[in-house]
Amino acid sequence: FFFLSRTVEPLEYYRRFLKENCRPDGRELGEFRTTTYLFSSGSITTADGSALVKLGNTTVICGVKAELAAPAVDSANKGYIVPNIELPSLCAERFRSGPPGEEAQAASQFIADVIENSQMIVKEDLCIANGKLAWVLYCDIICLDYDGNLLDASVFALLAALKNVQLPLVTINEETGLSEVNLKQKNPLTIRKHPVATSFAIFDDTLLIVDPTAEEEDLATGTVTIVTDEEGRLCSVHKPGGSPLTGAKLQDCITRAITRHKEVKKLIDKVIKSITPK
Repeated sequence: FFFLSRTVEPLEYYRRFLKENCRPDGRELGEFRTTTYLFSSGSITTADGSALVKLGNTTVICGVKAELAAPAVDSANKGYIVPNIELPSLCAERFRSGPPGEEAQAASQFIADVIENSQMIVKEDLCIANGKLAWVLYCDIICLDYDGNLLDASVFALLAALKNVQLPLVTINEETGLSEVNLKQKNPLTIRKHPVATSFAIFDDTLLIVDPTAEEEDLATGTVTIVTDEEGRLCSVHKPGGSPLTGAKLQDCITRAITRHKEVKKLIDKVIKSITPK
């Protein structure tokens, strides 16, 4: 009976649970799925930094590749950060092979906005020689298994991978004008802020649930993603249409996002501490 009603009337099926302040997977409305974070420079051996993040069944891997390039003429003292999210057909039936679809493009733009608004990495820090040489960070985020809440998992994986990056010392030889790379001397990236995303699905225009699954996203009347940093500062509010939110509801989301930030930061710090040589 439950299987039939879930298949035929999924929204009514969900409403029955929501009335009892719980969800079909057993979670409370404000409860996140189990978050697993594997922080290892060996996750992708060809990358300069990488991390794998699981949010319930949603699995995302991020690899950061650093290359040298000339700065843009109008930004002579800045490097580049190029994020890209891939949603291959293997991660869910809804995605097709080929060029990036609308959802992947929107997610990539969201990540670019988070990097810019949070100032997690200041592009001036990526400059090696003004007008001559700078680092380009290619941040490729690939979804291996999609079960909702791609944005939270992607921001988490990006932050974790960037914290994993070690860049070699690069200098410019004044006589030849050529760059010289010292692979024996490596330094971590300067990460100035630690943004964390917290996503909510809106049910029946009023009810908020955190960390929605793919099914919950499909049934929701809207979604909203709040990005905060470690100082509780609001970096970004991403709301692609759907039900409007009252000021009080939005404030509730921000408060819960600040709490979630502390949990995620604690998890990152714990994993980094466990792999740092004594």
